[in-house]
Amino acid sequence: MSLKIIERKVLSGERLTEEDAILLFKSDDLLTIGELAHYVSRKKNSDYVYFVVNRHINPSNICINRCRFCAFSKDKGDSGAYTLTIDEILERTREAMALGATEIHIVGGLHPELPYEFYIEMLRVIKREFPAVHLQAFTAVEIDYFSRISGKSIGDVLLELKEAGLGSLPGGGAEIFEKRIRERICPEKITGERWLEIMRTAHRLGIRSNATMLYGHLEDYESRVHHLSLLRALQDETGGFQAFIPLAFHPKNTRINGANYTTAIDDLKTIAVSRLFLDNFPHIKSFWIMLGKKIAQLSLLFGSDDLDGTVVEEKITHSAGAMTDEFLPKGELIRLIRKAGKIPVERDTLYRIIRIYDGADDHQPENNKK
Repeated sequence: MSLKIIERKVLSGERLTEEDAILLFKSDDLLTIGELAHYVSRKKNSDYVYFVVNRHINPSNICINRCRFCAFSKDKGDSGAYTLTIDEILERTREAMALGATEIHIVGGLHPELPYEFYIEMLRVIKREFPAVHLQAFTAVEIDYFSRISGKSIGDVLLELKEAGLGSLPGGGAEIFEKRIRERICPEKITGERWLEIMRTAHRLGIRSNATMLYGHLEDYESRVHHLSLLRALQDETGGFQAFIPLAFHPKNTRINGANYTTAIDDLKTIAVSRLFLDNFPHIKSFWIMLGKKIAQLSLLFGSDDLDGTVVEEKITHSAGAMTDEFLPKGELIRLIRKAGKIPVERDTLYRIIRIYDGADDHQPENNKK
């Protein structure tokens, strides 16, 4: 089957099949795939490209799991192992708020000694001082761990976290859902089915989330498409996913033998195919930390409509050999988006528009004006 048939489907708004997605991944016609993805992206979001002023905080790298793809986790007593106190987390939050952040993004290891109450108190302390900040915190893997150490159900944990200040969930921990690959790269981690169950529960409780896929390690195109298909099915069911974020694998300091960094072509194709296949996801995000600024910028012509944010401090990917900065100023994000011929839009975590940067007429949307 040629890309012409897929092109007709895309232009007519027909949903692509898993076979279509596999064909796209195997095709060498990157420019046609990118053009189709760009068409879909513009249809959904016009020429807007979103970003958020945020800061990442990783409370601890001490973790009971030893995922083979992860270079971040440590055992207590290892060189470089650390655990932040709530006061230290609050101080980092103060620094971010002084720079205009609207989001604090919190994920970390599964610490063997910190009690469940630590995480509840952390959220409460931050929200007490900064009630307007949005806390996007805790992967589905962490939520599962909180359930185990507290003896509470997933639903009860999520409700308690929400009451303490949780605003939304990030999409981490999904990796690759296919069992045979997951057992090779992260056998101790929750299953793909459990990840989906936790997200389903969160969405039913009114907690929005993102979704991710880690690619470029031991998976093949079929396992990527299987992963995307399960995400699309859950989104059909709940509508709770905001953005999909393909995460390019970084091999340094990991235990994935023979793996290498992804290529620019694979990065762009993965973003484009994701945009075409995930027709029910509002946004496709290019995480510049993993892709680098130039590929992330180019991806805006291959189906992506979001560059994430300022980040400020990122430890997980940099432990695995990320060669990017940990901080990208708002002005640089705006410049990259404009140079791609797009309109920069500052958003909050829930994609409510804060300011549109469209040249001399930079403005707030009408419903944001005071």
